[in-house]
Amino acid sequence: MSATNIQQQVLAANDGYAKNFGDKGNLALSPARQFAILTCMDARLDPAKYAGLAEGDAHVIRNAGGRASDDAIRSLIISHKLLGTKEWFVIHHTDCGMELFTNDIIQDLLSTSLSTATVDDSGWHNQQKEGGSDEGRYINFLTFKNLEQSVRDDVKRIKTHPLVNKTIPVHGYIYDVRSGKLIAVNG
Repeated sequence: MSATNIQQQVLAANDGYAKNFGDKGNLALSPARQFAILTCMDARLDPAKYAGLAEGDAHVIRNAGGRASDDAIRSLIISHKLLGTKEWFVIHHTDCGMELFTNDIIQDLLSTSLSTATVDDSGWHNQQKEGGSDEGRYINFLTFKNLEQSVRDDVKRIKTHPLVNKTIPVHGYIYDVRSGKLIAVNG
């Protein structure tokens, strides 16, 4: 199989990065600033920039919505227990796609097609109606309707998890995609 255009771009960028890698190969396994961020995978968010990070500074855990899923909590537990982080940030963001659908919507879409869906004023639609699977019915996609409440819920889930050390501060924020500001979520 030949390389795709995107693959070629990524490998070319990596070649340039590796040429100037310098002493980054000597960074410690544990994050130097001893904190972790759980945030969304949205391409508009750059935690290194909005949190002032350099390579090796912090753990950044990303998933759709920045949700405190079992896997995200697993990563936070490892981050603290084995790699020494002492403080955690949950950072969701404005204009998040996770507010645009429900579990039922994505499960129904997946049941009839695995191809990319589109959205318009009347809702989500499959462009193709073949190759779907009902396996999506077994996944909680962790959608939400209230941004601030989703941060509160995730902070609470992390803080009350039986494997999370109760001395770890867990902060909740919303990143504003229009201004770049972090806005504290209280409660």
